[in-house]
Amino acid sequence: MTENHAEPHTPSTPTTPAEPTIATVTFLRPTIPAPTDEGWSADDWSDLPDDTDPTVVIPPMPTVAPAVGPDDRTVVLETARVILDKTPAAEPVIRPGKFAGTVDLDDFDDAPLIPAWMYSAEGWAAWSGVFYRARRRDFRRWVRRQPTQQGHVRQFGRGARRSHEWVVGFEGVRVQSAAHTAHILTREARLAARHARFTPRILGSKKELAMKAAEKATKAAEEAVLLHKKAKKDRNRARNLRAGVAYGPPLATIGTGYAMGGGLGLAAGIISTFAGGAFVGRKPYDEEADWTSDWRSLGDGDRMTAPMLDQTFRAAKVIGSEETLGVVQMPMLDTRGAWTAVLDLPPGIPAKKAIRATDELAAAFGVEEAQVSVAKRGRAGRIELYVSRDLPFTDKAAPGPLLALESAADFWGRISIGPDVRGIHQSISVVERSGLIGGEPGAGKSASGNTILLAAALDPRVILWLADGKGGGDLEPFEHLCERYEGDADPEAFNAMLDELLEVMKARYALLKKLGKRKVTEELANKYPELRQLLLWVDELMLYTTDDEFGKKITRKLRNLVSRGRAAGIITFCATQKPGSDVVDTSLRDLLSIRWALRCTTPEASDTILGKGAAASGYSAKTIQSEMRGAGLLWAEGTNPTMVRADYYTDEQVEELLARATEWRRKAGTLPNGPVPLVDQLRAQGDDDALLLAAVLDTFAAHTTEDGPAEWLPGQLLVDELKAAGHTVTAEKLGALIVRTDGEKAKRLWGPKGSRVTGYLLARVEAAATGRFGLTA
Repeated sequence: MTENHAEPHTPSTPTTPAEPTIATVTFLRPTIPAPTDEGWSADDWSDLPDDTDPTVVIPPMPTVAPAVGPDDRTVVLETARVILDKTPAAEPVIRPGKFAGTVDLDDFDDAPLIPAWMYSAEGWAAWSGVFYRARRRDFRRWVRRQPTQQGHVRQFGRGARRSHEWVVGFEGVRVQSAAHTAHILTREARLAARHARFTPRILGSKKELAMKAAEKATKAAEEAVLLHKKAKKDRNRARNLRAGVAYGPPLATIGTGYAMGGGLGLAAGIISTFAGGAFVGRKPYDEEADWTSDWRSLGDGDRMTAPMLDQTFRAAKVIGSEETLGVVQMPMLDTRGAWTAVLDLPPGIPAKKAIRATDELAAAFGVEEAQVSVAKRGRAGRIELYVSRDLPFTDKAAPGPLLALESAADFWGRISIGPDVRGIHQSISVVERSGLIGGEPGAGKSASGNTILLAAALDPRVILWLADGKGGGDLEPFEHLCERYEGDADPEAFNAMLDELLEVMKARYALLKKLGKRKVTEELANKYPELRQLLLWVDELMLYTTDDEFGKKITRKLRNLVSRGRAAGIITFCATQKPGSDVVDTSLRDLLSIRWALRCTTPEASDTILGKGAAASGYSAKTIQSEMRGAGLLWAEGTNPTMVRADYYTDEQVEELLARATEWRRKAGTLPNGPVPLVDQLRAQGDDDALLLAAVLDTFAAHTTEDGPAEWLPGQLLVDELKAAGHTVTAEKLGALIVRTDGEKAKRLWGPKGSRVTGYLLARVEAAATGRFGLTA
């Protein structure tokens, strides 16, 4: 570069300038060729040196700033501004004087202009210094962050802790619970063995009972020990697998780095492992994960612990403020993600107190009442607590087990009902029993009843008598399998059906008396077809029992059948939407040993099904949520009702199962004889006229449309087709056989040409056949 400035003036006496003095501007640039006579041109500026030109010798900077004259001061300033300014001027720069002309900034390339001093060593040093100072500030900031929660060392610590907690898992809870159970049962086995050992043989039966109790306790203790060993084995296997997943990749990375690159590779492996651990622990623990909170709730995702149980039962007023629970089985998660525990209440507190406080316990746990299940376990003061994480019975029901049947069902055995809240499938036996199913509309009575009805239909030995009080067609698919069926919701017809069934019951007892037997068994039913099991199913009992004329009679006859029909192989099931005392008389309800209470609107309605006092004891169908369709309290076996959801079968699955039932009953010869078609009845007469009328009906059936058989056909068409079938017939003979009124003889349009011809109505043909031969259509 060269120094470019105005020529200095000769020294003179300084005078006060007319304008304010400005700062001296020194502009360094390469030597510019001297202007020619023609002056400067715009292209001369494009010849300025760039990075590709030879190195330019820069003369030393002057020690004394040169003076700037008033004439060329503006030229120097404008030139410096054009060269150093990074933003191109909006308008061309006009140079006065000997530098007259314009400067085209486009000649300087599209890249931002860099100040000339940046090309010097001092410029590069200054730029490097900025980078160095920025990196030094970043390092200081990183050092200051390390003691905080965002520090990488803290992050790695959290990542290592989280990885270790994941490797350890929750299997230890199950091992501890199994160990606790094994210790208790082992101690009880020792006490039982000692009691049996020191019981004198002279006591006889007591010695024998003590020995049996000792054997039973020993067997239970051995099973508990085996379960404890299995739990330990499962825990170790799960932990080893997770440890391989968590610790295998870091160790492999460090080992591979050392083997491939020595110390440098080892350092790289350690740094990468540190970075992975810091990434896992990048999020610090927040307040919600604080395990030292005063109150813990299952609804907030906390784990069930012994202190939580004590706190919850105290809040529910089940135990006192100074009392604690005895944990027989430690709280653990089952395969369905629900918490279960076996607890001993303090002395003097019965299990029914905890059962009645289900609502309060649910509130303390922070869940819905339907999610909490409390049941007595073995003794009066021991309970089994089950708390599901989600509302039970709201997911899609699994296919019912009847779909997997490859042969006939056994109605003498146990009948699958559905899973309980623990996922354990429940089944009942209906032999010598009767039942009642009740709940509000939409609770799922029809679907629940299908579990029993389909099981009975799939056993060819069972006789079905069905009465549909709704008249809505829910039982209509079973009609062809029934010996008796009342689907018109007619109390008078149902009363007549009960009269007939009472006669059947008397005949059964007469046969049993003749055989010298007290009741019907499976062997007797297989030997004597008239003693087969008979299922009487009454849907919507309210319509029949509340009838003014036949209601009391029906109730009395049903009570007679339920009380005396069990031994005769007659099983009665009733279903109703309004389980009130005016619908199901208490004298009848108390005889129905199987009770299934679906969702009810009031505790009183639930007690009508389950019995008085059930709701006060903690068993109320009112607590069942509307989302839990098909779920209900089933009281069939045991001392307490159980929450069960019925197996669900779609309409298509019901049709499929009934098709199987029909085929199996046909093969077994137990398919009831349905109504005989009028055509078959005419053929059975053997008369020529009857055969001719049967052929006429066949002709009508041959001209079936989308709406069914044709309702009217031309007479000539009938005569032609009857002759083609081999019958000797004329129009006069057909008219004499089927007498028509004048209105029926009127001509009607027929055929594509729209000809008007006379013909016969299908209804007139059927009327002629039934009237002449006394048949039924």
